[in-house]
Amino acid sequence: MMSEDFYCDEVLSGKTEVNKVMETENVLAYYHTRPFWPVHIVAIPKKHISSLITLEESDNELLIELLGVIKKVAKLVTEENGACRVITNLGDYQDSKHLHWHIVFGEPL
Repeated sequence: MMSEDFYCDEVLSGKTEVNKVMETENVLAYYHTRPFWPVHIVAIPKKHISSLITLEESDNELLIELLGVIKKVAKLVTEENGACRVITNLGDYQDSKHLHWHIVFGEPL
């Protein structure tokens, strides 16, 4: 069974090793451990925030940093593949209750 917060419990704790794409003081982007697309990168804040709709005004600087990383990763994926999608899920669509964005390319696997 997957925990409610895979990112805090597994990735940020170091229990699950990941292939990092980009990292800043507050943000980590890495290749998904179980990809759903041929190119599948996840970007997360290192601080626990449960979802896009629970962001607080005090998270604005972190959100700007997170979007900056997403933008850079999306640019790399687009330059390599000609396109990408940037996706975040909410509610029942969000498996792990930690804000995360998918930067993906290709048809679902």
